[in-house]
Amino acid sequence: MRAMVMAAGLGTRLRPLTYEVPKPMVPVANRPVMELLLRLLADQGFAQVVANLHWFPETIESRFGDGSELGIELTYIHEPELTGTAGGVRAAREFLTGEPGPFMVLAGDALTDIDLRELAEAHRRHGGIATLAAKPVPNVSEYGVIVIDGDARVQGFQEKPDPSEALSDLANCMIYVFEPEVFDYFPDDDPLDFALDVFPALLSHDVPFHVHSTGAYWNDVGSLPEYLRGNLDVVGGEVAVNAAGRLLEHAEGALGTDVDASGRILIGDGVEIGAGARLDGPLVIGDGSTIGEGARVRESVLLPGAAIGDEALVAGAIVGRRGALA
Repeated sequence: MRAMVMAAGLGTRLRPLTYEVPKPMVPVANRPVMELLLRLLADQGFAQVVANLHWFPETIESRFGDGSELGIELTYIHEPELTGTAGGVRAAREFLTGEPGPFMVLAGDALTDIDLRELAEAHRRHGGIATLAAKPVPNVSEYGVIVIDGDARVQGFQEKPDPSEALSDLANCMIYVFEPEVFDYFPDDDPLDFALDVFPALLSHDVPFHVHSTGAYWNDVGSLPEYLRGNLDVVGGEVAVNAAGRLLEHAEGALGTDVDASGRILIGDGVEIGAGARLDGPLVIGDGSTIGEGARVRESVLLPGAAIGDEALVAGAIVGRRGALA
């Protein structure tokens, strides 16, 4: 089965992280979040992948190249102008339908360890034109939710409903399996969106499509608090992805006698930590970061090259080269 990673979005809710890099390249656990997805695809047997690019495309291409270092064949489609979530998939139609059977589409900027093979098998069992991965969420007012019947067939959608009016708690993970025939129901609109255009077209034509509810970890990393939480969840063992760096599961004594540390800490290459510093996990420390003497750092993400001064206090923050972001 071929797969597409949607990587053309601007990631405006993650600014200022995304002013100079595309959202799929924002680091989670010291790797670009898109790399975590590509590794997930490779590990689960998806060998041929396409990605659509728009915002700083050279950043993505220079990092991943042809995908061979990750064990996949990776090709790209450039979008000079954004064409919407479904518009990008429409542009990749020739690639996605280049072999018989269904194909998979994933948002390129979410953190997940979902079993994609299980999703593909659920699609086969349902026998519909599409299957949408969905995650039960405690607060439906933060998500678009999918309304289904007893056979998991999609009946409609609610966008961030009030909890008292919600007909479902299933959030759309933007991970889909499609039959090639789905393109017959793509409106001619430009831009073209799945939620606003394609899925309503399927409903209006009474075309069966279904939901696969997953208990796997999923975080769309769509805001600074969610980004921070996703990083700390990786360190805390809540999500099974391939982090980069040295994971100290019990940091006590692991950083020498001059540094007081506790909890789980993921530490990158070339990190310098001053004497008398105190580090309390979960904590992500990016490559080339420096932590000054006597500094106190707790439950935070230090981006590559971050600098924390002597005696500084940092808690629950995202820190870059220019200081704290949140």
